[in-house]
Amino acid sequence: MRQHFQMFAAYNRWANALLYEAADQLDDEELNRNAGGFFGSLFGTMSHILVADRIWLHRFTGQGPTYKALDARPCDNFADLALARAAEDERIVTWIGGLNDEQLEATIAYTPVSNPVPVSHMLAPGLSHFFNHQTHHRGQCHMTLTALGKPSLSLDLLYFLRQKGQAWL
Repeated sequence: MRQHFQMFAAYNRWANALLYEAADQLDDEELNRNAGGFFGSLFGTMSHILVADRIWLHRFTGQGPTYKALDARPCDNFADLALARAAEDERIVTWIGGLNDEQLEATIAYTPVSNPVPVSHMLAPGLSHFFNHQTHHRGQCHMTLTALGKPSLSLDLLYFLRQKGQAWL
């Protein structure tokens, strides 16, 4: 199971790099244009992914920044957001790389931002949600780029594996 999550951490970093590379070609108006997504613009959605990742990592590790709102904007501009994203992806890869099976089977407890009722569950299903959430919102970013008339991105896990092979291990 540990290897499975290591793959997803590496995939997440790879997919985010492609997304940020595409977004870097946009001007401020395009980045902030409301495209009808849940978080409005591409910048808003990319900000949400970072915020949610930090919230989850704080739940998992007890360390790092956390937020009281899912639509928080931790960065004022794209350059700062890109730097924060890259740092967070490295943090994820490093932390996942240090996990063992006992930790994956341990129970975590926290209070969700959107529904402040305490919950608990094993870490492994929380990690599955964590990576699925990122993929879900990257899909919304992909849709926004397409709506802006930009080239389609190939963000599929299998594309990652074909390009990187076993290099992520």
